[in-house]
Amino acid sequence: MKITSHNAADAPQPTVGHAQVVEVSGATRFAYFSGQVPVTRDGAVPASFAEQSRLIWRNIEAQLAEVGMTLDNVVKATTFLSDRKYAIENRAIRTEVMGARTRALTVIICGLFDEAWLLESEVVAAA
Repeated sequence: MKITSHNAADAPQPTVGHAQVVEVSGATRFAYFSGQVPVTRDGAVPASFAEQSRLIWRNIEAQLAEVGMTLDNVVKATTFLSDRKYAIENRAIRTEVMGARTRALTVIICGLFDEAWLLESEVVAAA
């Protein structure tokens, strides 16, 4: 399988850490992940945005491992933020976790199911 990031020269260029288009070729499996929330296995919700964000990424990595994939297999991520004020911190942590991987990305500011949650994230992966 090959994942290739693209950005059309005659369209807006992306900000840090994502691509406008991600092309997947040669994949035989796709995994669509439900929104991962900032809750530990025992039901605890960390207080800070940074702790919640890192926990969600750990949960995503655990779910990826369950289907024999890693962050390298992620092709699209959608993050729902409870408040626009978390946008820059969200980007920094996502970049820290994803490293040089540029993937398709959407961030939406919205109300979340539980008021204690500051964000929720879902991904699509291919292998």
